[in-house]
Amino acid sequence: MSSLPDAPRAVQFVSVDGEDAGQRIDNYLLRVLRGVPKTRIYRILRKGEVRVNKGRIKPDYRLCEGDVLRIPPIRIADAPKVPVPSANLRDQLAAAVLYEDEDLLAMNKPSGLAVHGGSGVSLGLIESLRQLRPDDRHLELVHRLDRDTSGCILISKRRSVLKELHRMLREGHIDKTYYALVGGHWPARRLQVNDKLLKTELPSGERIVRVSIDGKTALTRYAVLERLEGATLIEAKPVTGRTHQIRVHCQAAGYPILGDDKYGNDAANAAFRGKGLRRLFLHARRLEFKLNDKKININAGLSDDLQAVIKTLGAHQRW
Repeated sequence: MSSLPDAPRAVQFVSVDGEDAGQRIDNYLLRVLRGVPKTRIYRILRKGEVRVNKGRIKPDYRLCEGDVLRIPPIRIADAPKVPVPSANLRDQLAAAVLYEDEDLLAMNKPSGLAVHGGSGVSLGLIESLRQLRPDDRHLELVHRLDRDTSGCILISKRRSVLKELHRMLREGHIDKTYYALVGGHWPARRLQVNDKLLKTELPSGERIVRVSIDGKTALTRYAVLERLEGATLIEAKPVTGRTHQIRVHCQAAGYPILGDDKYGNDAANAAFRGKGLRRLFLHARRLEFKLNDKKININAGLSDDLQAVIKTLGAHQRW
């Protein structure tokens, strides 16, 4: 089903195809009704102005192939214009493609780029890609990375592929590997952290995660890659996918990630800024999985700025 070009000025009837089947109606409308505020979307759902097969539905209704949607006329005064990716961002994203086929796109996300807009971010990775690739009508994030984390991220090109990859994530069939630089001497015997994590949201909208017996089960496996001057380069494999999991588990182990302004050590961060570290040293290094009987192995090497830091600290090889 194609996206609507603008907020409709007359009633429209749209048939759901296989690519959109399974998606919640609220998420579908947020995607296709460009420029319509989220509050307006939920208002027309609540008032029954949006119908599916002539019946009222709730925001969590999941679309089925063959459903007929009634979308009411919507008028928007002074709808905000969608920001356009800068020339520099376009160049960055063009150079960041790690893998692509008819179903999937994998990018090496730069540090500092949010994966999607919101919370003061007008333009994220997914919004930029949708503008730069108008022929790919169903681009969706498969998973997320924190804004300051760099590395491998997956974007699906088809709704059916998105659903399959989400199933694989839930069932642990996608192997994720991260590299992180922590302060101090990470013990070689410390192979995992399994503290439960509780997520809370501040009035500002900022998310904070802490270890709590009331939290959700979380497990991260670790291995030492190289010992450096005052730091350890480690490999982290999140078995579960909780918000800020690797960062909080490193903090809980007593070895916070260097450059982490939220869960790190201020004194250590200041000391390593003097050694060239200007950002969170957490990088999604590798993704491995099997999709449609095809083995896919995606790798993103450390960026030049992170390579320079570990070289300064006495690394014996390039990572």
